[in-house]
Amino acid sequence: MNGIRACRPLVVAFLAALIAGCGTPQAPGLTGEWAGLLDELRAFERRIGFADTRNFATLSHDQGEYPFCGHVPPLTLPYSYEDPAITWLNSTTEEECRTRSGDADVYFGASEALGEIGAPVTRAMITGKLDRFIYLVIHENCHDQFGLPYGIEEALCEFITYKAMALFSAEKYGPYAGAGRAIRGYAETRSARTHATIGYYDQLALLYARHERREIPPEALLRERTAIFETARKQLNWSAGELNNVAIANRMTYSRHYPLMESVFDALGRDPARMVAFFRQVDRVKPSGAQVMERTRIMDEGSLEFVRAYELAVVETIRRTLAGEGTFDKVSK
Repeated sequence: MNGIRACRPLVVAFLAALIAGCGTPQAPGLTGEWAGLLDELRAFERRIGFADTRNFATLSHDQGEYPFCGHVPPLTLPYSYEDPAITWLNSTTEEECRTRSGDADVYFGASEALGEIGAPVTRAMITGKLDRFIYLVIHENCHDQFGLPYGIEEALCEFITYKAMALFSAEKYGPYAGAGRAIRGYAETRSARTHATIGYYDQLALLYARHERREIPPEALLRERTAIFETARKQLNWSAGELNNVAIANRMTYSRHYPLMESVFDALGRDPARMVAFFRQVDRVKPSGAQVMERTRIMDEGSLEFVRAYELAVVETIRRTLAGEGTFDKVSK
């Protein structure tokens, strides 16, 4: 499914109180292909600079997926999944989600896994596809490596995961095996959809700006956005009726700074280990949230103004840090 971390801050806080992580190196009860694959993935992650995490150390036969529900008024285009305009609910059924949302745009889904909480391997992970399993392990473990704003970290971990998947599959399966081609195809397709998401969101942002300037009435806005979503859903592989303002804002959390990650990667010699080390340095020297609030005089840490200001501050930190390596001129402004 699209958008696996929609209400991440809420879900992480909720589940951290429920799941006690374990430091065992192998998930008890996880045998055969999955256990061996996890070991190989952990070894690969260490080679690109990941520290070991508490994620996926246990197998839960009871835990399926982590449901989430988001809704927003259709005349509001949120910035990202952190935009307070979105109302997020978790641990709810689809029926409850849609009943409580009224006439709002609704995005209901479920995450197969979550990092940063010592989460187990779930039923959804081991009954899914191989490429998805590898994506989830690397992406969720990536989140444990950094303490960046989610709008930066989602794009970073998305990028690192796709590059890591391609390298891992080449090492394990070689260039011709079907499994390797499927894994690389997953990464390449998702990367391309990330760029497409930015384009469609930009179209919507221009449309909503026209509405805010009162150049078009609400009914024209809704009619024109329907046409954009219909075109977008086919390219982005969404089912009819699923793509709306909540869904695309969620995906923009992964997409907005993705081109910057590509530029940094190129400037660092296309080396995943160097990429991980570089962003550890960014994480160390970035301003704190309190410093950003003081500098910008933003009073509400939960506001959209703060979310955007903190992302901008870290983007500037990335550029300054890269400039210190003599490669700033290679990075897109």
